[in-house]
Amino acid sequence: MKNNIYILFAFLFVTASFTAQIDRTQQPKPGPAPKITLEKPVEFTLENGLKVMVVENHKLPRVSTNLRFDRTPIIEGDKCGVKSLLGAMLGNGTTTISKDDFNEEVDFLGADISFGFDGGSGNSLTKCHERITELLADAAMNSLLTEEEFEKEKNMLLDGIKNQEKSVDATAAIAGDALAYGLDHPYGEFESETTINNVTFEDIQSYYASYFNPSQAYLVILGDVSPEAIKVLVEKNFSNWKNGEMVAREVPEAKENTERLEINFVDMPNAVQSNISLTSNVKLKMNDPDYHAVLIANKILGGGFNSYLNMNLREEHGYTYGARSSVGSDKYITRFRAGASVRNEVTDSAVVQTLKEVKRFQETPVEEAALVNAKAKYVGDFVLALERPSTIAQYAINIKAYDLPEDFYLNYLEKINAVTVADVQRVANKYFNAENARFIVIGKGSEVIENLEKTGIPIKYFDREANSVKKPQFLKPIPEGVTAIGILSNYVKAIGGGKALDNVKTVMTSVDVTIQGAPFKPTAVIKTMAPNKSSMEMSVAGMGTIMTQKFDGKSGYTEQQGQKKTMSDEELNEKNEEKGLFPETYLTAEQITLINLSTVNGADAYKIKVSEDHDVFRYYDAETSLLVRTEETNEAQGQTMTSTTDISNYSLVEGIMMPFTKLITAGPQIITFSASEIKINEGVSKKDFK
Repeated sequence: MKNNIYILFAFLFVTASFTAQIDRTQQPKPGPAPKITLEKPVEFTLENGLKVMVVENHKLPRVSTNLRFDRTPIIEGDKCGVKSLLGAMLGNGTTTISKDDFNEEVDFLGADISFGFDGGSGNSLTKCHERITELLADAAMNSLLTEEEFEKEKNMLLDGIKNQEKSVDATAAIAGDALAYGLDHPYGEFESETTINNVTFEDIQSYYASYFNPSQAYLVILGDVSPEAIKVLVEKNFSNWKNGEMVAREVPEAKENTERLEINFVDMPNAVQSNISLTSNVKLKMNDPDYHAVLIANKILGGGFNSYLNMNLREEHGYTYGARSSVGSDKYITRFRAGASVRNEVTDSAVVQTLKEVKRFQETPVEEAALVNAKAKYVGDFVLALERPSTIAQYAINIKAYDLPEDFYLNYLEKINAVTVADVQRVANKYFNAENARFIVIGKGSEVIENLEKTGIPIKYFDREANSVKKPQFLKPIPEGVTAIGILSNYVKAIGGGKALDNVKTVMTSVDVTIQGAPFKPTAVIKTMAPNKSSMEMSVAGMGTIMTQKFDGKSGYTEQQGQKKTMSDEELNEKNEEKGLFPETYLTAEQITLINLSTVNGADAYKIKVSEDHDVFRYYDAETSLLVRTEETNEAQGQTMTSTTDISNYSLVEGIMMPFTKLITAGPQIITFSASEIKINEGVSKKDFK
């Protein structure tokens, strides 16, 4: 029995690609490292402390202006979120020009301006750059901050936090930083519904007055300009920028690394994959002698497709789509991380193999060929990055903000190419900690804890906000007398009764579709007719119909982007097995198995398997008897994919309790179906399925 919504999801996000094969038996010889030439900026400082750097480049008639703040990290405490809210409000008009007029003028000039808490940028043709500089200065000094805009951005941020509550990756980001740095460190605190609701409009105004100071800012202008003209322009537009009252702040020490390797586990009952990350805090600055060697070492360990981690976890074992490592650089503290998102059933194996690869990397010198390849890739990336004006601007700021030598980037590739095999092994043992570290694992405890305990690594339990908790009770005893067929019978009664369901011949649902990360928001009309006819048409405003799926009871197809694909025999067989619009009305005791009593979104739910051939499960709330989740595992392009659909927001429609919200999670993708209207026995005819 295949989930129709899952099929839709698969067609939207799973596509096949084919590339021509080339002969890789001969490794190309690396050419000489390119010689890097970076123009030395012309520098001057305004009386208010604004530091200005100008880089001339007359190749194209374009100018890039970049404003960046160099502040001591800010602890927001119980009002964490002020920076995000203020950043979202900036650049939306000023006290001298309305939001609409501001944006219209920028568009008219064919330019772009962006602004946030950490700074802003403007890019334009040379002939427009004076006006863009004026607007950027106006946005920095006189941003239009209104309570109306504050409430709008606050509600959007709260919605975003709520939407991420069930995201494994979002939880991994929150809990990872909090567990590594500590909740009282600026790098460890995070935004929550509580902290956002603590923020007032007065806090926004206070932060703007306190933290937007020219003496803490760098202004880098590069392109088709002259330093003399820029100095006049900057003095005209930025000289009136006043410094607010600045309070000296000290950055607290981050949490120390663990005494021994441990697992920090956060239970996410809805997780279809586990997010694992071996992590430890490190102190690495850009001006440290080890800096370039660490970059190359990380590239070999987990910084690319051919890295140790990816070759093991993805290519050799097939645990994941990709495994990576990273190590940052910072004035205060940063993290080493190595891990991946893996299938639930191999979570323990992925932990063991990740640890194995890190230790192998520390103990065994890398092959010279791997070192050469890593250097070549890094050199290529570095050279390509120089094509972006934002890169040149950031390099200029880095030299000042991080106290780097003036020739730091001129000698960058020389130092990269000077890294030796011995250097790689040395920094691996110094910075890639596998002893006093923690594995942060976000996953479904009922499916992964038993095997994680067998690794022998001590496990500590936390909630998604990094608070220590006792080991959860992942599975609960099934009450005496509860059976699978009884659970289905209770569900049928809960939504209206068997007689009422038998009278449902057609259902038409209009839905709004939200695809996480997508720049568009589709709508869809889904129609069904007893016993098993189905139709789905999805469209996007301005684009028309983008996908159609039909099954008329005998044959079916999917059409997308002009390509029509007939349903496979397997799909047709599964569709033909459906004998009604509500599976619970025709499934028999022989077809279903009660698996356990688990937890779904904080409530007890019975898990029932409904297919012998496939891993297809349905979860029913133990108290309300309503269906709250479906789960299905399928093969796609040689990869195993598990999708879950969380079902909620039931409401009466013609005497039947119908769910109005379905949230689908498949791998890293999340898609939400929100029904705007459901009609029973209305608006559907046989021609809809042709």
